[in-house]
Amino acid sequence: MYIFGYGSLINAHSRRLTGQTQAAIPATVKGLQRHWGKVDDSYHIAPLVAMPGEGECNGVLVRVDDAALASFDIRERGYQRIALDPLQLRTTQPIDTNQPIWVYTKESPMAPCAVQPIMQTYVDTVLAGCLAISEQFAQTFVDTTIGWHHPLENDRLQPKYGNHAGVEESHITHIDRLLAAIR
Repeated sequence: MYIFGYGSLINAHSRRLTGQTQAAIPATVKGLQRHWGKVDDSYHIAPLVAMPGEGECNGVLVRVDDAALASFDIRERGYQRIALDPLQLRTTQPIDTNQPIWVYTKESPMAPCAVQPIMQTYVDTVLAGCLAISEQFAQTFVDTTIGWHHPLENDRLQPKYGNHAGVEESHITHIDRLLAAIR
């Protein structure tokens, strides 16, 4: 089966923190909106959330087995895992469309706030993963994510995001340039 990751799961280093080491396939899902939003009170930051809706969302497909799926269910606590229709997908490589394709969603997420803001290290982790695919993939991520105007805390000097990984110094200039147009 597959998981469609649209946030930190795009980053291979962050996925490895949950035990997933398989290669990811870049993909786009039609009919899925990505937002910055709060999941629940157990989160101290506002992560990315997706919900069915107009538009498209880019991310990656990662092949998982039952044990890996259980680990991701724990990591993605507070989200609802739903099946995607393979017809919603555009991928850069062929996949087995007879296998389930899961995505973690959240209905009616609350907006980030000063108490649960967007964390820069979360943004950095996601965009470092996007940049590993391509500059255009990262730009598409920025362009199709809703809610960049919400409070953001720059925690680069003391990271607060628990799955912060795979961000190199060379990424920071690219990330700051991508964000300059929208923040």
